[in-house]
Amino acid sequence: MRKTRAGLFLFIFMTLTLGAAERRAKNVILFIGDAAGVATINAASIYQHGRPQALYLHQMPHVALMDTSTASQWVSDSAAGMTAIVTGRKTHNGIISQGPDAERGKKDGTPLKTILEYAEERGLATGVITNSPVADATPAACYAHVNDRRKWGEIFAQVWQPRFGDGIDLIIGPGRERVMKETRAAGHDPETALKGRLFFSLDAVPAEAARPVVLLDDPDFDLVAAVERAIRILATNRAGFFLMVESDCHTNRIARGLRRVILMDGAVRRAAELTKPTETLILVTADHSYDFRIHRGRRDEPLLPEEASLDDKADSVRLTNVRRDDDHTAEEVIVAAQGPGAERVRGFLANTDLFRIMLAAWGWKENR
Repeated sequence: MRKTRAGLFLFIFMTLTLGAAERRAKNVILFIGDAAGVATINAASIYQHGRPQALYLHQMPHVALMDTSTASQWVSDSAAGMTAIVTGRKTHNGIISQGPDAERGKKDGTPLKTILEYAEERGLATGVITNSPVADATPAACYAHVNDRRKWGEIFAQVWQPRFGDGIDLIIGPGRERVMKETRAAGHDPETALKGRLFFSLDAVPAEAARPVVLLDDPDFDLVAAVERAIRILATNRAGFFLMVESDCHTNRIARGLRRVILMDGAVRRAAELTKPTETLILVTADHSYDFRIHRGRRDEPLLPEEASLDDKADSVRLTNVRRDDDHTAEEVIVAAQGPGAERVRGFLANTDLFRIMLAAWGWKENR
C-alpha cells in the first residue's frame, strides 16, 4: 500500500512538474534599456532610491548575464545588438535585421525574420514603443530589414510594406519631423499609406483605434502611459501579442540616462500589473553596455551633487561620484525575466539566445 501511495504521489508530482515546465506564454513583452549596462542600472537604483537593488527588475525571479558582441566586433551598436536579440543571428554594426553577408550601405544581406514577424505570421497582435525615434536602430530591427541604419525613409516604409506577416499593429515614438521628411524623400507617401492609422499625439488615438501609428515630437512622453495604452489595445487579440518597449538609457547625458532607467522600470512594473503572470513572459535587458561607473560616494549623500549644473557635452566626464566616457562597451548585460518560459533565463547567455527563449515560450519552432 505504501509503495502504491508513493508511486501515486510521484506520478502526481511528475505530472505537475512537467506541466509547469511546459507552460506556454500567450504574450511576450520585451523591454530594452538601450545602453543600460549593469553599472547604469545599479547607479539608477542608487540615484532614485539611495540604495542598490531597489528597482522592480531586481525583484524578477530569473536573471542571467548576456554577451552583446556582433558577428565581427566585440562592441555592438544598437542595430547589430537588437538584430541578434530579435532574430537569433549576429550581424555587423549598422545592419538592421539582415545577415552578416550584408555590407553596410553597399549590399543587402539575407533578410532575417524577427520575433515580431513570427508573431505576425501566427496571428498575434504586435507593437513597438520607443523614446528613440521610431525609425532608429532598436525599434527598426523589429519590423524592418535594411543594410544601413541611417536609411530612415526605407525603414519606416516597412511599417506598411512588411516582408513577413501583414505589418506591425501598433507603433509609438518620437522623431515625427525627420521620419516624415525622410520617408517622403525615399519616394513614399506615409499620410496616404497610413490613412486612418496615423496620429501625432497619444491623446489623439481613439479607444477603438485599429493599428495606430503614433509619431510624436517630444521624446520625453509618458512611457508608462504609452505602455498601458498599448497593452489594452493589443490584448484585444485573443491569440496574444508581442510588444517591444525601448527606453534610451545612454548616459552621455548622465541624469537623463539614469531617469530613463527609472522610467523603464516603472513601465515594467505597470506591464506586470496589467497582464496575467501565467500568460505573459516579460524580459528586461539591454542591447549593449556603456562606459559609465560609480567610482566613489557615501550612502547619506546624493549620487549627483552637481546635477543642477551638470555639463554632459564633453566626451569624458569625471564628477565627484561618477565618471563616464561617451562610448559603447563590450561587457555583458543583465537579462531579468518572469512568466512562462522565464526559467530559461539563467547563467550566461549569448544575445542570440534571447530570440530562442521567446520562441520556446510560445512553443514555436524556428523557420526561415
